[in-house]
Amino acid sequence: MKNKKIIEVNNVKRYFKILNRQEGLVGAMKDLFSGNYRTIKAVDDISFSIDKGEIVGFIGPNGAGKSTTIKMLTGVLKETDGTILVDSYIPFRDRKKYVANIGVVLGQRSQLWWNIPVIESFKVLKDIYKITDAVYNRSLKLFNDLIDLKQYYNMPVRKLSLGQKTLCNIAASFLHSPKLIFLDEPTIGLDVSIKKNVRRIIHTLNKELETTILITTHDIGDIENLCKRLIMIDKGKIIFDGLTSRFNRTFGALRTLRLDVEQVNKTLLAEIEEQINSKFSCKEKIVVKKGSDNWVMITINQDELPLLDVLNFTVKTYAVKDVKIEEISLEDVIIRTYEGMLK
Repeated sequence: MKNKKIIEVNNVKRYFKILNRQEGLVGAMKDLFSGNYRTIKAVDDISFSIDKGEIVGFIGPNGAGKSTTIKMLTGVLKETDGTILVDSYIPFRDRKKYVANIGVVLGQRSQLWWNIPVIESFKVLKDIYKITDAVYNRSLKLFNDLIDLKQYYNMPVRKLSLGQKTLCNIAASFLHSPKLIFLDEPTIGLDVSIKKNVRRIIHTLNKELETTILITTHDIGDIENLCKRLIMIDKGKIIFDGLTSRFNRTFGALRTLRLDVEQVNKTLLAEIEEQINSKFSCKEKIVVKKGSDNWVMITINQDELPLLDVLNFTVKTYAVKDVKIEEISLEDVIIRTYEGMLK
């Protein structure tokens, strides 16, 4: 049976009016009385829903509309048009009641008090959210079991490292056992070990408490380790919504043909590249590189050129000892997708 939808976004738009400013002091004076505005479509008619207990990655290039969407979902901004319903609340209208049921972590912005020990910040949040002793103690126990959080209890927040602050901020967001958490770049700037702990926390809380989590991130590790589903937005419109595995199939028609050829050098690579691009006509030039293992690497878009054609040509033309065919990584797919958007 399908889970109850906790987020429902229907035909949502968010437009901003921006003044077309003029240069110089005279221009600034004229701007005071100018009606010369342009409309920016930050979010342009998007619809999606998220079921209770899902972890969803919300991705897109800078300026795509991610932050604006998150601000509307958290009740900070009101939509220009369309409807948003989150856990039966209209976020902007019902904000006071609504925020008691959600948690938000915004990158490196702290919700803890700078000069007081971490545990005292937790106690203040306990009072603000009116958290029962049972829920509060259960949350602290869960974090102590996962990452030994109590080692930071008596340290003022200002003395914590970036990674330690991030762990404590995530713990603070989960203290009241919210149904829904918004994580905006939760692992930005963190080292590998702290990232691992952050992801372990997110995965465990989702599994044990069925917390719904929406993550905006540029970190491929977050997507690969946490998100079964991706929503991609560009220029205010959703261009993909589905399983992460399907994303690779949809945008990842790229394959890497790897050839074991003797005496790989710049001259040979340049020759193979020229021969392939002369033989086959593609919109995007095929690039030939040397891999770390000294094999020749040829990346091919199968929507434009069958890999088998390139394989047959290179095997007949060069002394190929061995062949491997690899799918392109999720990271490369996303990078190439972003690059295509930004052209």
